[in-house]
Amino acid sequence: MRLPKIIQGGMGAAVSDWRLAKSVSKTGQLGVVSGTALDCVIARRLQVGDIGGHVRRALDAFPVREIADRIRERYFIPGGKPEGQPFKAVPMLTLKPVMHHLELIVAANFVEVFLAKEKHEGIVGINYLEKIQLPNLPSIFGAMLAGANCIIMGAGIPRAIPGVMDQLAKGEAVELSINLIDAEPGQKISTTFDPRQILGDNVTSLERPTFLAIVSSAPLASMLARKASGHVDGFIIESPVAGGHNAPPRGPLELNEAGEPIYGERDIVDLSAMRALGRPFYLAGGVASPQGLLDAQAEGAAGIQVGTVFAFCNESGLGASHKNRVLARFVDENAEAPIVRTDPLASPTGFPFKVLPLTKTMAHPESANARPRLCDLGYLRQAYNRGEGKIGYRCPSEPVDQYLKKGGRLEDTKGRLCVCNGLMATVDMGQTRKDGYREDPLITSGDGLQGIRQFLKPGASTYAAADVIAGLLVGQPAGASTGDAMKSNEFADA
Repeated sequence: MRLPKIIQGGMGAAVSDWRLAKSVSKTGQLGVVSGTALDCVIARRLQVGDIGGHVRRALDAFPVREIADRIRERYFIPGGKPEGQPFKAVPMLTLKPVMHHLELIVAANFVEVFLAKEKHEGIVGINYLEKIQLPNLPSIFGAMLAGANCIIMGAGIPRAIPGVMDQLAKGEAVELSINLIDAEPGQKISTTFDPRQILGDNVTSLERPTFLAIVSSAPLASMLARKASGHVDGFIIESPVAGGHNAPPRGPLELNEAGEPIYGERDIVDLSAMRALGRPFYLAGGVASPQGLLDAQAEGAAGIQVGTVFAFCNESGLGASHKNRVLARFVDENAEAPIVRTDPLASPTGFPFKVLPLTKTMAHPESANARPRLCDLGYLRQAYNRGEGKIGYRCPSEPVDQYLKKGGRLEDTKGRLCVCNGLMATVDMGQTRKDGYREDPLITSGDGLQGIRQFLKPGASTYAAADVIAGLLVGQPAGASTGDAMKSNEFADA
């Protein structure tokens, strides 16, 4: 894969959708789709009528027609479901998913990557969260089936993923250890996936994508370079100002007057140590400007990863009303720009999470207090030991009494938001409950939100992904890439 100068961030659930990734990729940079909750995303797109027929067109290209037909039959509603009718649920993730859910996970990842890559020669990546472990094996396989050029993973330590990619490229069965809360000494659990579960005897070798690990420190990058299960091709270094989930500060957690985590000198990444690793790296967080790109290159970076300014461009999957609500603040010179808050409690993962606490969004106290606690998507559920060899699943954002019955601690439930439902509502696919309650959105953003202004042309109220790319490349030599190839060192251990 050619080294791009700009990597578009893989944001939210379907904020970085195929349209955004395709638009960026066609400029010669790395367009990235979000791999989070794609089974739910694709199922809900079908239920609202698959406007434009894009999902069904991609399903027509899926290598197993019977699987594509079953997904259409289960979820597609011609003309879309009636307004106010709840979405049909997809199964919640488990160690051993039922077959129709396994098929949906693989096909959904195939669909999103297929659409992002359709009818052009650009490079496309997909972003996953290590914290959401249960779907990662079939998800990666589905993306590889569609020809994903790059797999990006953060929100944890993705040590096992490069080796998984090597095995899937060979058509081999794979296994992934799963974190288990309250595990007994020596107790381990894992999930497995075999390409033959989907392709039968038609399993063939696949091209192994480039793998980029998202890290927040040089020691973590060094460990992955030395001890990952396969070759790590490069790194994305996310600073604390990057959007979405952030790594917690090093050392004891201290909060400022606004209740946000305080980051210090220990959280600044040693770039000389990164250069010493001899592998390409990108800087992310607060670098979305021509000078930010130049400064990153001066430090030895191949380029930058940019998220927030892409999240509010025309092609992103962020709901139009939410997008316009934020952009209007920047168009009106007299309006105050939204304030980004780093909430140490909002996410069930325990990671700090950046939100825009606007009214009528889940990050606003009024909406958060009005929402009945409910966990029906479950992507951030954690596996725990129930005893006697049994495994259960719990989430700090579920009803408190249920969480306590499952052995959870009361203090872990305080301040938690339902990130799963909030993110689905942010892309206009929020659930409507049988009692009429509608899920509010949860809008995330990096501290670089103010950078939007530089991409709004005089008199314009919106901007395109291509405007962002052109703006960031001001002052760069001609050419879409650095000219160097990022080699995956196929199937080799680091």
